[in-house]
Amino acid sequence: MDKQDKIPHINLDYFEDLTGDIKKGGKGDVDEVGKRIKQVREERGISIETLSDLTGFDVSRLQDIESGKVKPQLGTVMKLSKALDSAVGRLVSDMGTKLYAITRKDERKQISRSTSKTSKQNVYSYMSLAPEVQGRHMEALIVQLEKSKDKEISVHNGEEFIFVLNGIANLTIGKDTYDLEPGDSAYYLSTTPHFITAKTDKATILAVLYE
Repeated sequence: MDKQDKIPHINLDYFEDLTGDIKKGGKGDVDEVGKRIKQVREERGISIETLSDLTGFDVSRLQDIESGKVKPQLGTVMKLSKALDSAVGRLVSDMGTKLYAITRKDERKQISRSTSKTSKQNVYSYMSLAPEVQGRHMEALIVQLEKSKDKEISVHNGEEFIFVLNGIANLTIGKDTYDLEPGDSAYYLSTTPHFITAKTDKATILAVLYE
């Protein structure tokens, strides 16, 4: 084997340094997704009962999301964004005002948590990498997955790309299940039933959501 063949295509040690613990990336929890959902719903003149009819989510669940009692998972936010005719980025990390964004690793401020529907267990935390960009149709996130026993399958419009940075992620896509290690990636249509969790205690991924 040539010396060149021994050089990895991806320096995974770099990603370990890049991500670290997601809690170090921000200056405090934001968790205002529910408030933004309520704001957009009221701006559109849509009652919470109508939003329930449009999405299939119970009124009580929507009330818990808007009040902050339940932290919605990203698939839920994408469903709500379509029903509200709003960009998912506005609900995840608010509206941007710039044409581009350069995000240093110590400047990532938006931190949100997502909990499971049944046990309210924290299943992942995420930070938006480019919340300043206006009119964006992609949402780039650093996501820290936690091991979850609750398998909440997600189905919604859009496309998703994930790249594992550290730890081992477990992805269920359709009827298939895959363990993804650092350097592994997956791209899928979000209309395919899917679920991702950490197989190790925690796993960190780069996730790009496209509406």
